Formats: sequence, structure tokens, C-alpha cells
Amino acid sequence: MISERLSGVLLHVTSLPSQGGIGDFGPAAYAFVDFLAAAKQRLWQVLPLNPVGYGNSPYSAVSAYAGNPLLISLEHLQRDGWLYAGEADGLAGTYGPVDFARAQAEKLPLIERAARRFLKRCSTADCQAFEAFRENGKGWLIDYARFTILRRKYDYRHWNEWPAELAAHDDAALETFDKENREAMEIEFAVQFLFMRQWETLRAFCTSRDIRVMGDMAIFVSYDSADVWANKEVFDLDEHYKPIAVSGVPPDYFSETGQRWGNPLYRWRYLEQHGFQWWIDRVKRQMELYDLLRLDHFRGFEAYWRIPAEEETAMNGEWIEAPGHALFDRLKSALGGSLPFIAEDLGVITDKVDKLRCDFDMPGMRVLQFGFAGRGAHLHLPHKYDRNTVCYTGTHDNNTTLGWWLEAPEMDRKNLLTYLGPLAHPNDCVWAMIRCAERSVASICIVPLQDLLHLGSEGRMNTPGIPEANWTWRYLPEQLHPDISVQLRHITEECDRDAYIPEEVLEDVDSPPPPEALHDQSGEQQGTQPEALASA
Repeated sequence: MISERLSGVLLHVTSLPSQGGIGDFGPAAYAFVDFLAAAKQRLWQVLPLNPVGYGNSPYSAVSAYAGNPLLISLEHLQRDGWLYAGEADGLAGTYGPVDFARAQAEKLPLIERAARRFLKRCSTADCQAFEAFRENGKGWLIDYARFTILRRKYDYRHWNEWPAELAAHDDAALETFDKENREAMEIEFAVQFLFMRQWETLRAFCTSRDIRVMGDMAIFVSYDSADVWANKEVFDLDEHYKPIAVSGVPPDYFSETGQRWGNPLYRWRYLEQHGFQWWIDRVKRQMELYDLLRLDHFRGFEAYWRIPAEEETAMNGEWIEAPGHALFDRLKSALGGSLPFIAEDLGVITDKVDKLRCDFDMPGMRVLQFGFAGRGAHLHLPHKYDRNTVCYTGTHDNNTTLGWWLEAPEMDRKNLLTYLGPLAHPNDCVWAMIRCAERSVASICIVPLQDLLHLGSEGRMNTPGIPEANWTWRYLPEQLHPDISVQLRHITEECDRDAYIPEEVLEDVDSPPPPEALHDQSGEQQGTQPEALASA
């Protein structure tokens, strides 16, 4: 259980207005942390930071361990001497939606160029840190580098379509591959090191502002991933390495055919016989990145919907029990104490799922938007909460609160007015919902940045079931106005969710630099990161 009352903001890193057409760990990230501190927020929730695969979804990654290279800041590579002034000229700027294809084509080669220079010119201290990183991550890093190079070589075809000995992950074939691709492997290692160094420095800055980072972990991994390719024994595959059954959820109110996600399922018996070591390694890697971890589709740790691979929909599946209790017992022992997890327990949840969550004292989730759909949805309204809850106005899968309000059924709107009282203006529902969530007994309250910016449906991050045009939203630098942080700060203080922040820190963050000062022509960072952290 979270003992403190905390408040935070949900914003994925890609949504920052950074250079290169995609949000990253650069100056805009530090300005956002300053915004959080000025508003006395104590949590920054991000979506998975892994390299994305099909559809650019952070929940469909090519590795459950690696970091997305596109989140590396070009400005900070210039600051550290790995890129030269002017090399990033002409790239997509800080405005407009994320352009994943352009970032992949234009930004990634610059990051790889920086990695080559790092390998040639790193100082003794940097080389030692790099070697320590390689040693610590060798359990996943080598296979990730191999997988990345092989995907490019074979035109991004699924790994089961590669030459047989490589698809089989044959030791002799991989030994030959490693010798022939030593330089390319080293570059991939260095890219991951640069990712980790920039992320650790940003996290240290968050810590200096008394802000924790909440990460997110999908329960399943993508079939077309280094994880499945290198660990076939963990997954339910046939002799041709194709899934025997896949993941999803059964038909419900939202879909009459259910949702067929298509991820391969785990061989839970094998995992349990081997002490759940694959899961221990995966979770330990997540805890290197975050302070708290949201477990997506928590319901699947108690029982999962098994769909035969040949089925085109999720209709003809069945519930299969999973050894969640044994897994979390083992994780608790391996992590050495309480589990820093938050259970995403949305949807149809059984008593057994609730018991599993409560047995390990994990907070569950409630989404205020859901609470006005009728009496059966009242568990999402604050009078039904207990302290061990994380309350959201909405999540990355919801419409923004303003978009929801403008499109909601008339009955839902009437229910909201009955619960919250009359609004001075129809669109005042956004801050009314924020105040309602903050006032609740829930230990943690999270508000998406889009709600703080009072955005409509144009600010939506993801629409489940629709594969196009998701994950691309970015805010404009000028939208992060100090008045918003002041308004949120007052609410946070009144609801006893604020932290004590020294006055000298507040003086620093109450007057953030103007947006145009976040970048200059040389790419140097402008005054938002302490010198000691900048050189870490």
C-alpha cells in the first residue's frame, strides 16, 4: 500500500515538444519536470520506454528490456560532444504530431553516428561505465543487438522467416554472426548505453525535485521481438516456432467479437518449474528504470483468455488459470520486500483477481470517466474508493475529459451534474473532474496532461481497436503555461497531496525559461539542468 497521498501527471516521453520530431530526454523533459515541481506534483507517469514495433505502440515492442533509441536527446549528444553543431539541422522540429517514420529515417542515423564517436573517443571513466553497463545487461543486450541487426538485414520480416539456423537461435550460427558483425553489435550496445545514461540523469533530476517516475509494463510481449526469438521455451510455440494460441479478451460491452491481441502465451508450467527466472529478470530490468511500475492487464496474472491461433476473432477462447500468486511470491522474495506495483484492474474483474491484488497489497485503478455510465459503474466514483487506489480522470486509452464530455451520452452528462453539481460553464467539467479526483481518498491521483491543458479529442493519445493515427500527440511548448501549474498546485495543497519543497527550489521552478529558450542554434541546453547533473 502507498502510505502517502500523492498527485501526478500522465505524459509519455514521445509527447514532449523536442527536437527531431519526437519527444525525448532533452531540454523539454527538464522543463516539464520543473512544471511538475512548480505544481507540487510528486509523480510522473510514462508509458513503456521500449523500442516500438508494429503500429508504433509502446505496448508492442521489439524488446521488453531495451530502450527506444529515438528517445535519446540530440541536444544532449551535442552537449556531450558526440554530435557537432549543425549536424541536426533540417530535422523535424518541436511542433506537430510525432512523425515516427521521419524520426526513424533522420534521427536514428545521427544517434548511431554519436555512438560510433563514443566508442572511438570515450574517456577512461566513460569506457569503464560502458563496460559495466554491458556486463550488467548481457542477459538481454547481446540478443537485442543481434535481433536489431538481423531485422534490418532481412527487411524487417518476422524472425521465423530468417534462415533456419538464425531463426532457431543456433549457437554456432550466432557465433559466426557475432564475429562478422562485431562493429554493428558494438554500436547497438553504445546506443543503449547512451539511452540509459540520459534516462538516469533525467531521473536524478526528478529525484532532486522530489518526483518519482511511474513506469508501465505490458503483461505480454510481441511475437516479433528479441524476447520470443531468444527464449522460445518460455512461449507456447509449435515446431515451426509459430504461436499455438494467442492473447486477447472475450466479447464484452465494447466488442461483440472480443479483442484478439495476438501475443504468444506463456508456458506457465515451464516458468514455474524454473523459478520464474525469466519474469524476475524482466521485472528487475523495469525497476532499473522506474520507481513504481504499473502492471498492464493485471487480470491476466490470475487467468488469461486463450485463443487458438487459427481463430480470427477472440470469440472462441477460454479462461486458463495462471500461477499469479506463486509468481508474485517469487518476485517479492527476489526484490527483497514489498512489491512496488500498481495493478491495472480495469474491465470485468472477478473476486479471485481482487484477492490476488489484495494479497500483495497492490493499489488498483479507478477511472472517473467510467463512473457516470450507470449504477453498475459506480465503483469508479470516489465514494466507492478505498485508500489503496490510484484514481485517474482518464488514461492514455480514454478520450480526454473535455472530449469525453462533449461526446458523452446525455444520461452520462446528467449523472455527472448530479454527482458534481451544476457547472458555471458546460466546459468547466474538466477542472471539476480534476478537483473530484484530487479530493478522493485514493492515495494516488493521476491526471493526463491533456486534461490540464483543457484539450478536446484532438489531444487523444490512443483509440483502442483503431490501429492508425495513435501515439502521435505532442503538446506545444507555449501550452505549458505557469498559470496551469499554479492552479494545480492550489488544488494539490488543499487536498494534502503536496510535498515539502525548499523555497530555493520553488523560486527556481516558478519562473521557467520561455519556450524559445529551450533550444539554441548550437543545440546547447539552456538553464534547466544543474551543472552537476548535466555532467553525470
